[in-house]
Amino acid sequence: MIFFSTSKSSTPVSIKKATLEGLAPDGGLYVPSEVPRFSPEELSLLAEGTFNNIAFAIARKFAAAEVPLDILSKLIDDCYDFDTPLVEIGRETFVEELFHGPTLAFKDYGARFLGRMTGFFAAEDNRMITVLVATSGDTGSAVAYGFDGIPNTRVVLLYPSGKVSRLQEQQLTTAGDNVFALEVKGDFDDCQRLVKQAFVDPDLKRRLTLTSANSINISRLIPQSFYYAWASMQLALRYPGRPALFSVPSGNYGNLTAGLLAKMMGFPIGHFVAASNANDSVTRYLDCGRFEPKPTVRTMTTAMDVGNPSNFSRLLHFFDNDFRKMGEVITGIAISDDETASTIRSAYEATGYIMDPHTAVGYRALEEYRSAHEGEGFPGVVLSTAHPVKFDEAIMQAIGREVPIPEKMLGIMAKPKRATLIGNGYEELAGFLKNLDR
Repeated sequence: MIFFSTSKSSTPVSIKKATLEGLAPDGGLYVPSEVPRFSPEELSLLAEGTFNNIAFAIARKFAAAEVPLDILSKLIDDCYDFDTPLVEIGRETFVEELFHGPTLAFKDYGARFLGRMTGFFAAEDNRMITVLVATSGDTGSAVAYGFDGIPNTRVVLLYPSGKVSRLQEQQLTTAGDNVFALEVKGDFDDCQRLVKQAFVDPDLKRRLTLTSANSINISRLIPQSFYYAWASMQLALRYPGRPALFSVPSGNYGNLTAGLLAKMMGFPIGHFVAASNANDSVTRYLDCGRFEPKPTVRTMTTAMDVGNPSNFSRLLHFFDNDFRKMGEVITGIAISDDETASTIRSAYEATGYIMDPHTAVGYRALEEYRSAHEGEGFPGVVLSTAHPVKFDEAIMQAIGREVPIPEKMLGIMAKPKRATLIGNGYEELAGFLKNLDR
């Protein structure tokens, strides 16, 4: 399969090149030249398949020409050795728990796949790959663990100082020797801007083979479609002829873009709710057709604090820059911090289910959408993107109850933090990267 840039100025590339480059040379994001489609017969064969069956079926559509199928199958099984539960918490309302991987966050799905794809391609070329990542929390830790033990790779993580949770910071600053954490004096948009500058820096491109593990990398985005496909197929068995409605906590919009890929591939998905916080640039675009990003606002849902989401360019591509077309498939709903906290509390009192703040944003947005669209009859799925323990302070404030730290996290909490503090100017990042090979 061929991939081309959303900016349309770069030469189309293979999935290998798109994976190893991350960002296209013209600054655009890679998209498939054509989204592969599953026939009704193929979907019928997958109807009662396992998560890994569905993941492999999707992955081979994108990568079979460059990754042998036996290796691709082993890669999938190695990535997804944990469950993806679909928990019913109300009438036709489900939470898809995406936090059962090694770092307790949905980013494990994309980062583990990307790490193994990068390792496979790096081994083919026998070269060192430097993975450069901007993170608002969970991406960094997922990438650190996703690339753990992968030969010929090293990871440089940029995260905003004071703007990630305690557990998130411990995870992304205590990984292996090939992982370097840079604590940036700024916000996530600063981190993202620095990463983008590095990718178009000609001097760095001569010195290093840089790639990204953010959702701007197509091999991190594709595997996020797996859990949409899996959930939609599970619900199709239970509610035949009634496609699923997904409510997606949205910050950089990679997660929602992956869901759109699953829908375009033919999986039974009806509509998306893009649940945002005060950083509502896409929500406002869907209302009026003008994209006017604003400076990032700090909220309790820190992983969604993105003022200018990168993956918006992919959404524009798939909808031909037409906000009305986008609005037929995606409804944007913004949720305030007060509403988020009250939703954590009310959902716990009504169902006994403890939601992290991001999941609560998705749940509240789903309720608001249903109130405004009575009679549509979609079974609803809220994506739960992180274990509530990652936001223990917010949970304690909302319900007065501590969330026990899972046993596999206790060792990480005891490790000393290893991070380098840098400013939000590009020179410090460039200097750090240039010194990696010295």
